[in-house]
Amino acid sequence: MNERESKRAALLIATLSSLLTPFMGSSVNLALPSIAKEFGINAVVLSWVATSYLLAAAVSLVPFGRLADIYGRKRVFTQGVILFTISSFLSAMATSGFMLIVCRVFQGIGSAMIFATGIAILTSVFPPHERGKAIGINIAAVYIGLSLGPFLGGLLTQHCTWRSVFLVTIPLGLLIIAVVRWRLPGEWAEAGGEAFDIPGTIFYGLSLVAIMAGLSLLPAMMSLVLILCGVISFLVFVVWEMHTAHPVLNLALFMSNRVFAFSNLAALINYSATFAVTFLLSLYLQHIKALSPQNAGLIMVAQPLVQAAFSPLAGSLSDRIEPRIVASAGMFITTIGLGCFTMLAEATTVLFIVGSLVVLGFGLALFASPNTNAIIGSVERKYYGLASGSVGTMRLVGMMISMGIATLVFAVLIGRVPITVEVYPSLIKGTRVAFTIFVILCLGGIAASSVRGRLRAHNNSNTTAPSAASIRESTGIHEKEGR
Repeated sequence: MNERESKRAALLIATLSSLLTPFMGSSVNLALPSIAKEFGINAVVLSWVATSYLLAAAVSLVPFGRLADIYGRKRVFTQGVILFTISSFLSAMATSGFMLIVCRVFQGIGSAMIFATGIAILTSVFPPHERGKAIGINIAAVYIGLSLGPFLGGLLTQHCTWRSVFLVTIPLGLLIIAVVRWRLPGEWAEAGGEAFDIPGTIFYGLSLVAIMAGLSLLPAMMSLVLILCGVISFLVFVVWEMHTAHPVLNLALFMSNRVFAFSNLAALINYSATFAVTFLLSLYLQHIKALSPQNAGLIMVAQPLVQAAFSPLAGSLSDRIEPRIVASAGMFITTIGLGCFTMLAEATTVLFIVGSLVVLGFGLALFASPNTNAIIGSVERKYYGLASGSVGTMRLVGMMISMGIATLVFAVLIGRVPITVEVYPSLIKGTRVAFTIFVILCLGGIAASSVRGRLRAHNNSNTTAPSAASIRESTGIHEKEGR
């Protein structure tokens, strides 16, 4: 197989897998009421059907990114797809809420194995001058999955029961496994032979579980206890990582690599400021504007569709222009889009909302692909899996922070009461306050994105241009070495 065919195969499997995991995450939300009805579970237990997946993925991303660098990215990716596919089947066969939650944990681990290696494989195969475009196509697939999830999830749940939401992903998983097996030769494991940091992984996992669980429980007192325990565990983790020979998360990358550190910070801020947009607008459109769930969903599809359309273009731009410039422009436009929502009122028109979502989607498209390109492109080849895992971790932690902010604002301004006509004024006020906080966050994100430094200057000072032999190796031609 020649270099071009290897690139196509890598792009195909990364794109299909990037469509698979966000589709599952967004489509299951539409099936939750049906799941609760069938198993007779309460709202707290039901929330863990979604939260268990998110927690398992967040805890697993960095460790599996590191394992992929040591033992092979294709190997970890393939095992992740297999685990995801099997757990999807078992989720569809679940006979209780507890069994479904356990299956969702394994599904989240499989998702982490996929996400931590998919972009790393792309980066291993594509040279720097083509990398941004490939990452842009990959991220466009994420947004397509997010767009299709609510629509197909609702359709499948209504006509084929909630179990079909899990079953529909199985053929796609089998297709990905087949393409990897027969169309993607070779392996990538530049950190092969290095030890895996088990104690660091345990401290890291405990800290993330405690912090994310605490954020999900805001503003209850227990949430503060959990967050404090998580911070303490994270400090222990940092101390350990600074003194171990082969850390699971190389903190030196954050301390000595300006591009890597500030690009990750910008990603964390971006997700923290934007993930709750769908949640807030869903409540606003269905309660204040009295739209049906279907019509509200159709309006909100405007944002991910614009993101999917412009992400490949943004990725290509970051191959020719400094990613810092494109991503910072994207963060600025994102801030404008969020700022529009601070003016929401009962009389706000649907056209204004759709227009604001288009602006927001365009800003996110300009930010995401170039920022990911900067994160992956700023590290040595042996850290591609780790960098890919850090991208996913920033995304998931940012999601939890975003929902934590929205939950805290509503708890303070509305209280723990059902949303009725009497609290509509408080709902509008809470929505405005949340979006104001998100705008302030994005202003910090613009600063973080702007001061990250130049990726190409960083690469010129730390790496050399790949030789023809290294490019052939990156496409997997050296199979006999098992690398």
